[in-house]
Amino acid sequence: MQKLLSSKSRLEEIVNDILLDMETKPRLMDGRGNAMLVCSSIYQACKTYELLSQTDFKGKCAIITSYKPSPADIKGEETGEGLTEKLHQYEIYRRMLANHFNQPEDVAMYRVEEFEQEVKRRFINEPGQMRLLIVVDKLLTGFDAPPATYLYIDKTMRDHGLFQAICRVNRLDGEDKEYGYIVDYKDLFQQLEGAIGDYTGGAFEGYDAADVAGLLSDRLEKGKERLETTLETVRALCEPVPRPRETSDYLHYFCAADTTDKTALAANEPKRVALYQAVNALVRAYSNLANEMQAAGYTPQEAETIKAEVKLYTQIREEVKIASGDYIDTKVYEPAMRYLMDTYIRAEPSEVVADFEELGLVQLIVNNGLNALDSLPERLKKDEQAMAETIENNIRKIIIDESPVNPKYYEDLSELLDALIEQRQQKAINYQAYLEKVKQLAQQVTQPAGSALSNYPPSLTTTALRSLYDNLGKNEALALKIDEVVRNTKKDNWIGSRFKEREVKNAVNSLLTDANVENTNLDVDQLLELIKQQHEYQ
Repeated sequence: MQKLLSSKSRLEEIVNDILLDMETKPRLMDGRGNAMLVCSSIYQACKTYELLSQTDFKGKCAIITSYKPSPADIKGEETGEGLTEKLHQYEIYRRMLANHFNQPEDVAMYRVEEFEQEVKRRFINEPGQMRLLIVVDKLLTGFDAPPATYLYIDKTMRDHGLFQAICRVNRLDGEDKEYGYIVDYKDLFQQLEGAIGDYTGGAFEGYDAADVAGLLSDRLEKGKERLETTLETVRALCEPVPRPRETSDYLHYFCAADTTDKTALAANEPKRVALYQAVNALVRAYSNLANEMQAAGYTPQEAETIKAEVKLYTQIREEVKIASGDYIDTKVYEPAMRYLMDTYIRAEPSEVVADFEELGLVQLIVNNGLNALDSLPERLKKDEQAMAETIENNIRKIIIDESPVNPKYYEDLSELLDALIEQRQQKAINYQAYLEKVKQLAQQVTQPAGSALSNYPPSLTTTALRSLYDNLGKNEALALKIDEVVRNTKKDNWIGSRFKEREVKNAVNSLLTDANVENTNLDVDQLLELIKQQHEYQ
């Protein structure tokens, strides 16, 4: 029976099953989680590893068993009819170790313990790089790896041993993991349920009844409960949005009701973060059941309604992220979000419509002109007011973020933005003319050196020099002198060191005193803070 279960065709089915999960299941496909496969024999583990090594998994899976290859293992095993099982596992193990250490097989084969330590470290700390551990008897007890999310069992196990094995995937490591998944190839669950039902019979002696009772849950039942909970959470977050709840209504609530308000974006950030996280959780919950909605107890009509609702909330989330300029900052919340949306929510083929993750809306306008606006979501493009407020919020965010580097320059830009917003609100300018002015303002925000607003003298060749010039009353000579003093005085890692900062401050203050400079617009403390903000001086 063991030889039948280790047949190549059967193992290929298991490998294909695992590979499919790695491409479609939350946490596995985004590299946040990984998996373990429990095989019934070392030979089966080696054959499975060999199959996986012929795929993209090469270098991202490993065998950890009690086996240590030794020439004594294969003495007398040559048959002339191909490799025996012992020869096969001996060769695969040696090859795996040699590939890992990039050494000849005869050298690497004696470094099994070192290999296991390194693989376990990567499995725990780099789940995207060590995606699957193939085990037989080791790591089934006492191995604490929070990223482990899926456990594939292809070995007959019972009672306490089975209980300990499935506990390998019950460690939590973030909001996107609430429980682990068990994939059972040996129909062990009937045995397990009996053992849990009679936990006092010896198999679970010493464990609390509550812990054992909650060990296993039905996947569809738990998934349905999670989907409805996350859906209610998102609905509650969006409930305060005023009707008719068009795109602009959501943007006013989560971003800024008035784009001239310089504090609104920051003040509403907690609401946006809550929305992003809640929608992320909703999409994860939906993706777990997307292909099994009816099996989970939903009617076809209910399934379509939920699908439409999830799609709406993901659209709102994307619109709010773009409108607030949060796109770059918040993409780390859910690396697999776009894949899940394309797979389970959108019917059309996946298409990258804009590089918001890399550039942001303002930089896209600078790079591509007003054509960049064609890449915005459809609901935004149909609403001119929402489009305008989206652009204004993005420009405002850059002005606020960059202001410490050059307060005077970005203060002037902020005034230009306020004037442009007032023109739009008063309908003193048509939409196309407004967009042209937006394009000019975007260039000034992202490219200060080439800005008509700055008109810098040729000698000011660096960002730091231009910032000093702008904030010291357009005094070119003073800006050049302070730049020279700072570069000659500052020491490595001076920012944050009280004594090193004091040296720079004293040198700048002496320069101002010796030159008898007055009306610099900044006192020496303010000037020091401005200097510390310059990347060139860090």
